[in-house]
Amino acid sequence: MSELIRITKEFKFETGHALYGYDGLCRNVHGHSYKLSVTVIGTPIKDSGNVKFGMVMDFSDLKEIVNETIVKPFDHATVLNVNSPHKELADVMEQRGHKIQRVGYQPTSERMIIDFAEKIKTQLPNHLSLHHLKLRETESSYAEWFASDQQD
Repeated sequence: MSELIRITKEFKFETGHALYGYDGLCRNVHGHSYKLSVTVIGTPIKDSGNVKFGMVMDFSDLKEIVNETIVKPFDHATVLNVNSPHKELADVMEQRGHKIQRVGYQPTSERMIIDFAEKIKTQLPNHLSLHHLKLRETESSYAEWFASDQQD
């Protein structure tokens, strides 16, 4: 019998963004202390000769994947939609030495979490699946992505 186990690692990073065309305060450049929870699902390694025996995945391996694909690129960056007039803002800020993360979508938590899921999925070992993500923008606001909700 295979037991499926979910493991979760949490990450924190600071990111700024602005929502082009939005009718509220978030149209202005501002930042958040994001908290990202990454949950993968798999079967613990059964080979007692494997150094990862009993693990679904080594937490340090998951940490390396998420740090390289999400945290390092987004931490202390300003995320701007380059399919909007914010492209010019991104250009100017970058010329002045600011760290810019250029994206082709409105940088809401909802769209960012979809982007993060795609990036993380491509880096996971084949025997594991991304189960879900939770991206907390503030203490009381977050977006969630579940693999089971996705349609092909």
